[in-house]
Amino acid sequence: MAIRMPRIIQARKILKRSLSNGSTTPASMDIPKGYFAIYVGEQEKKRFVVSVSLLSEPTFQELLHQAEEEFGYNHPMGGLTIPCSEDVFTDLASRLGAF
Repeated sequence: MAIRMPRIIQARKILKRSLSNGSTTPASMDIPKGYFAIYVGEQEKKRFVVSVSLLSEPTFQELLHQAEEEFGYNHPMGGLTIPCSEDVFTDLASRLGAF
């Protein structure tokens, strides 16, 4: 557990930076407490609302790391942007119970 803590903290920092870069819009207002918006896709991005519990999953943390390498902290959609196919993300999120 102690090995995973630094990665969880890093994932939370990435999320906090991403959310602080976005503006409050009607789209961001429809997210229930305990969830966050994420944009997924290689070309065209689709918006998903997923549980914050996903942040503690090592597989998701790896996706965040890849997103950081590709986009840095400037997420053009105003939320987290994950550069993977929609099918891969939905499969992973479903297995982790993120929806």
